[in-house]
Amino acid sequence: MSNAASGLPIGRGLLYLTVAGAAWGTAGAAASLVYRAGDMGPIALSFWRCAGGLLLLLAVRLPRRRVRPAAGEPIRRKLLRIGVTGLGLAVFQTAYFAAVEATGLAVATVVTLGAGPVLIALGARLTMGERLGAGGTAAVAGALGGLAVLVLGSGGATVRPWGVALALVSAAGYSVMTLLTRWWGRDGGADASSTTVWAFAVTTACLLPFGLAEGLVPHTAQPAYVLALLAYIAAVPTALAYALYFAGAAVVRSATVSVVMLLEPVSAAVLAVAVLGERLTAATLAGTLLMLGSVGGLAVAEARGAAAERRELEGRLREKALI
Repeated sequence: MSNAASGLPIGRGLLYLTVAGAAWGTAGAAASLVYRAGDMGPIALSFWRCAGGLLLLLAVRLPRRRVRPAAGEPIRRKLLRIGVTGLGLAVFQTAYFAAVEATGLAVATVVTLGAGPVLIALGARLTMGERLGAGGTAAVAGALGGLAVLVLGSGGATVRPWGVALALVSAAGYSVMTLLTRWWGRDGGADASSTTVWAFAVTTACLLPFGLAEGLVPHTAQPAYVLALLAYIAAVPTALAYALYFAGAAVVRSATVSVVMLLEPVSAAVLAVAVLGERLTAATLAGTLLMLGSVGGLAVAEARGAAAERRELEGRLREKALI
């Protein structure tokens, strides 16, 4: 159950992705508390999230710079990987916030997170030959159904074409980021830690002019409270979550990554009920259970597939040894 290129076990990669998805879900609740405490806008919040995450990642990475030698990745490929990943991350976050503003949270979430697995599954099949199989296809369908029930179950959603278009742009940015992380992670030449740090540097630079236009410093009567929330958003659902995401996405099949990351709305729904005081509905419970079941089933299928590939590889090695 290990990826030969990177050395990270598939099981650990799935665990990393699970933790990352759950951590991403807490960002929405924390952002809601930030909005309640002041007038900070979504782009400014996204900028401080990325900038704070970048500083934390640098603080962790710098003391261990010389512990591990460079992998020898060609500089042109490294720059391309960092630039495209950073741009994909910027498009993913900014277009999603804009879609929420244009068409509402429910529709923006369903379109972005629903289109993501479909685009990723198609892209992985066309570019890397990854197949979901019957079980994987059923798991994706179940996860998307659970997402729709979870987010739209309460009703009252308004669909606006411009908001849907922005959500599709967000899904495209997320898909490109995921597919390229998997593509470059297959041969072990990409350093996930370096990718995370430099991608956040690119994203922060892209968001800075838009954040300045919106206003980076909010007006609030609770500055310490807002600062604490921003520190949490930068640390847990950003620095920690994205570091785990890039490491796990490099060794796990792209379609599986996209479905596991649907744990984000599950985590957000749980926090909405437990922290923000929202009512627990039958749709929330049914959608959560359906999505958790689909993610669990796909994780088991991924682990079994990795074990089968390992046995096949060991068999080939034994045959070569006998020859």
